[in-house]
Amino acid sequence: MKVFKLTDPGEGLTEAEIVTWRVAEGDTVKVNDIVVEVETSKSLVELPIPWAGTVAKIMVPAGETVDVGTPIIQIDDGSGDEPPAQGGGAADADKEGAQKRTPNLVGYGAVEGSTKRRARKGRPAADESASVAHEQVTGTFDMAQPVSRHADLREPLHGSVEGLPRHGELPGPGQPARLHTLDDDTDADADSGAGRPLAKPPVRRLAKDLGIDLSRVRGTGEDGVITREDVQSAAAGQGSGGAGSGSGTAGASQERRVPIKGVRKMTAEAMVSSAFTAPHATEWVTCDVTAMMELLEKLKQHRDLRGVRLSPLLLVARAALLAIGRNPELNTSWDASSQEIVYHPQVNLGIAAATPRGLLVPNVKGADRLSLAELAEALKDLVAVAKEGRSQPADLSGGTFTITNIGVFGIDGGTPILNPGEAGILAVGAIQRRPWVVGGPSTGSGTEERIEARWVTTLAVSFDHRLVDGEQGSKFLADVARIVTDPGMALLF
Repeated sequence: MKVFKLTDPGEGLTEAEIVTWRVAEGDTVKVNDIVVEVETSKSLVELPIPWAGTVAKIMVPAGETVDVGTPIIQIDDGSGDEPPAQGGGAADADKEGAQKRTPNLVGYGAVEGSTKRRARKGRPAADESASVAHEQVTGTFDMAQPVSRHADLREPLHGSVEGLPRHGELPGPGQPARLHTLDDDTDADADSGAGRPLAKPPVRRLAKDLGIDLSRVRGTGEDGVITREDVQSAAAGQGSGGAGSGSGTAGASQERRVPIKGVRKMTAEAMVSSAFTAPHATEWVTCDVTAMMELLEKLKQHRDLRGVRLSPLLLVARAALLAIGRNPELNTSWDASSQEIVYHPQVNLGIAAATPRGLLVPNVKGADRLSLAELAEALKDLVAVAKEGRSQPADLSGGTFTITNIGVFGIDGGTPILNPGEAGILAVGAIQRRPWVVGGPSTGSGTEERIEARWVTTLAVSFDHRLVDGEQGSKFLADVARIVTDPGMALLF
């Protein structure tokens, strides 16, 4: 019997959600068959099984989030070996750890099975009913027995003693006292009058992940213990708890809480890290891109570009790559350990993609070395894979500069936050028909100034002020604007 544990697919994974099982108990599998699909903080990953055999047990249901190293499936390979004891999952692992950590106090014998205390002179032997039993540690307090001054008081006691008198008097000789350890079915203070809901640790963790207040859930288990089904029902709005049972809780019952995990968790951590690590500066420019839009229509008719997906974003990306060539400071990163600025030999262009799982930024490696058609195909494939949730860790790492197309949502402009480790990010606003002043002396066309409807957009660049000075950031943005305003200027780059 083989036990397969959740592995790290190579992206520094600490936990993952079981999304879909590709097999069922009783199915036959071969070596390297895909058995499960998991969602990490970056992508959906398919995990193969390293053995052939029959699926004996699926240990973690779909929808659960577990840590790396957690057993998730058992495979019967015909060897006849029993799998190592796994207990009941994370809860039993905690239980075992608690038992190992719990120190022995004077007067307590933390051993399994029954034990007898040697009778003292003139006293009968201690009753065997005070012996230690499974899942209940009992002992006797002997007031005549001195406390060893070598007792280690630094280790905390993982439990509490039940049965002590209210006024702090210790039990007399021979009186048993019960120790609640971490492996009790419920928390030690569950019945202490504090009103804490009865629930096992895994159920409490599930409730925390789902944002469920256990005090508002009525337990259907034995003695009112809240079960996993109770929490899941409450999360689905069908709970048997008292949430929303009064006018004072009407507002709270309408709240919807979503656990922070996966892509959302990664995005939150990355944005906080970037915002509070790199000193951001943002500049923007509004420009007439009518000439670029006219060029786009001509390119769509070109025979060499038939079947290629051409878009305004593609031409802006091409302009940004040319501008980076003239302003390499925008393609750098900060090495804090060595206090050096790293100039990258190629531009790994990231495209911010909104996906059902959250924001992802896959990048095209060596984008500055690609032709227009090659860049178009690379961007199309990368974004499509990201939206399907199939991006590989390599696609999402190593970026050096990012473009975010906020114009697709009808937004004119913004102040984007840097992708961590990058020096710049360019936001492209909506391209709209607007009144624009054309002609006049400033254009050198010899025509009079007039107002026309033109295609206009706003470009904004945020940069890391440790790496990029205001002059360099301004020159970069001006170069991008110059190319999209007059594409012929690209010949000078």
